[in-house]
Amino acid sequence: MKMSQEMKTEWLLKAQARYQKRHREGKSLMLDELCQDFDYERKYAIKLLSGRLPVATGRPRPGPEPQYEMIEPVVRYVWLKAEQPCGKRLVPILRQWLPYYERRLGQLSSRQRKLIGRVSAATLDRMLARARAEHFQRGRCGTKPGSLLRSEIPVRTGTWDLSRPGYLEADSVAHCGGSLAGDFIWSLTYTDILSGWTEGGAMWNKGAAGVLGATRQMEERLPFALLGFDSDNGGEFLNHHLWSYMRDRKKAVEFTRSRPYHSDDNAHVEQKNWTWARQLLGYERLENPQLVEPIAALYREVWAPWQNFFLPCLKLKRRWREGSHWRKHYEPPKTACERLCEPGLLSRRERSQLQERRASLDPFELKEELERRLENILRPKGK
Repeated sequence: MKMSQEMKTEWLLKAQARYQKRHREGKSLMLDELCQDFDYERKYAIKLLSGRLPVATGRPRPGPEPQYEMIEPVVRYVWLKAEQPCGKRLVPILRQWLPYYERRLGQLSSRQRKLIGRVSAATLDRMLARARAEHFQRGRCGTKPGSLLRSEIPVRTGTWDLSRPGYLEADSVAHCGGSLAGDFIWSLTYTDILSGWTEGGAMWNKGAAGVLGATRQMEERLPFALLGFDSDNGGEFLNHHLWSYMRDRKKAVEFTRSRPYHSDDNAHVEQKNWTWARQLLGYERLENPQLVEPIAALYREVWAPWQNFFLPCLKLKRRWREGSHWRKHYEPPKTACERLCEPGLLSRRERSQLQERRASLDPFELKEELERRLENILRPKGK
């Protein structure tokens, strides 16, 4: 039978009174019984019966008072809207999205703004530990990419000058479910190696005409000139139509391909395949041709602006080997727009156009539009 706190206090007061009246041998017997019954250390039992234990202050634990509790609702709200990023990526997201948050949900106090401005990535990870357990499925898919695809691998393709934007890697993603048989929708992903700027498209099957049309539309949306194009060895890319499109222009685009069965040759776009196509649309089979245009519009009008302007990503700066371990050093998290706006990459006019476009967008509105369109794509009416 467990004793209540009142019974424990009453028993302790009586035991202390008896302990004070006992002689040395009687006190020793009481200490022996207390240590045997409750597994107390003898010194602790002496202090307990003598009434010499320090009075409890009521604090749950030692250390400084918690100071970030007042920003936890803001952090959780932004974290959920931003596809649950890690703490390193969440730090710049919080600072960049704060004006949009205040415009939508009201002004924060000066104390809250100060805390958001100095909170560290480690503190954010500890703060969101419980939320990660509640929302254990990051994104919309349960499958995780392999270790090769978790970080960008610096690869120099041919003689490309990777100090300038415009050198793209391209890949296709099959929305086939568990079988490649029959007809279904394919997604196309195009990633700039230097900045991480990514565009997407969709097509029915993977014919040469569909790839060429999506590539033309992608090039029109790029904020920089297309200088190089690298793909895998799939027939959707290695065909006469796309080859002629890259070659027959005033300044030809360098068209290269990766080595067979070497996915690390296209590591930048392979990593984006997860965050762009799989995390958005999942692994279900999409075999309705009427969904091609809505998916392409989703990539073009919502997903690309949201990712390129408002979601920073980590970029591998260098790696080296120490004994049997590889050490990696990453650049500070930046959005693709921020990387392109660095001095010397774009003209003043191009940077101004890019910044004006970003200023006209709201990440929370894009997120709401994304969820609304996904509802119509993944769960059409009447089903």
